[in-house]
Amino acid sequence: MTDDGVRVVLYGRAGCHLCDDARVIVAAVAAAAGTGWAEVDIDAEAVRDGGALQREYGEQVPVVLVDGVQRDYWRIDAGRLAAALAPRP
Repeated sequence: MTDDGVRVVLYGRAGCHLCDDARVIVAAVAAAAGTGWAEVDIDAEAVRDGGALQREYGEQVPVVLVDGVQRDYWRIDAGRLAAALAPRP
């Protein structure tokens, strides 16, 4: 987890209907889990990162990472995301 409580990162881009769907799912699941999340537009970020995110995730967006680990892409599954956020014994 990052210092600001963000455990979930959604990588996407403008004009991506699957990204719009993913945003709704991530927001709901993160809220239910009581954790923070952030969204990163990989095209806007290209100015800062030289296109690294575009090269890594450009064909997979939307992509969801939990605690820095890729957990899902394209059609985000709410149940799979909730399981990834569930407390571990």
